[in-house]
Amino acid sequence: MAAVGDLQFEEFGNAAATAAENPGATTISIEGPGESPTHQAGLPRGSGGEEDDELLGNDDSDKTELLAGQKKSSPFWTFEYYQTFFDVDTYQVFDRIKGSLLPIPGKNFVRLYIRSNPDLYGPFWICATLVFAIAISGNLSNFLIHLGEKTYHYVPEFRKVSIAATIIYAYAWLVPLALWGFLMWRNSKVMNIVSYSFLEIVCVYGYSLFIYIPTAVLWIIPQKAVRWILVMIALSVSGSVLAMTFWPAVREDNRRIALATIVTIVLLHTLLSVGCLVWSHSCDLPVCLRYKC
Repeated sequence: MAAVGDLQFEEFGNAAATAAENPGATTISIEGPGESPTHQAGLPRGSGGEEDDELLGNDDSDKTELLAGQKKSSPFWTFEYYQTFFDVDTYQVFDRIKGSLLPIPGKNFVRLYIRSNPDLYGPFWICATLVFAIAISGNLSNFLIHLGEKTYHYVPEFRKVSIAATIIYAYAWLVPLALWGFLMWRNSKVMNIVSYSFLEIVCVYGYSLFIYIPTAVLWIIPQKAVRWILVMIALSVSGSVLAMTFWPAVREDNRRIALATIVTIVLLHTLLSVGCLVWSHSCDLPVCLRYKC
């Protein structure tokens, strides 16, 4: 057994040198009363700690963005920026289509279906489908009219696709752009006007055109009276969606300006409907003169 005199403290000159000689050792530094103790582990914090940070999301930039309440938006020239406009599920698209087919009086289409997540997916494919429906129905209708005539030779009119695409997409983008600019201008003149974003207006116009897809398919029926009845039905449904949606945005304005705005919206919609019907079922001039279309 060691004697009391053999027990004494030994002072080590350099703790860092000791840790270098024995990597597995743990050193404890006892500091003064005013200093905080430090614990130095021989094993460095390697990839395990970094993986924990990644799993827990302990990143300073992420914390800053979360505290700010939102993530940074991507630049408009990147694909990620436009991808957000197509971030919509099938249920939302079908629900908005159903809302455009069954307008509810007193219910705002934007607030009820669009405002939570406006998209371009539905309007883009609705316009594309409508373009081909108009072009195909026009070609088939002309074919059925002259079916059975021995001297008639069917020639598909592919130019109707390009012309229909120009008309439909120009209407679905330029008219909402003009309406959005007008509402922004009136909003600066009159307070308490309901404001819509450009994307919301494009969304309303795009979904309001859906009813013309089945209508254009039924335009194959050779009777002109049936076609006009179908156009009137589609126009009344889609026009009511537009009127009930944009009336709250202008009703606080001057009465004449508000009524003129709604009348202009419905009138432009009527011109599109009637124009598509008349143009899609018109033959080339030589064919019309020959077969008396």
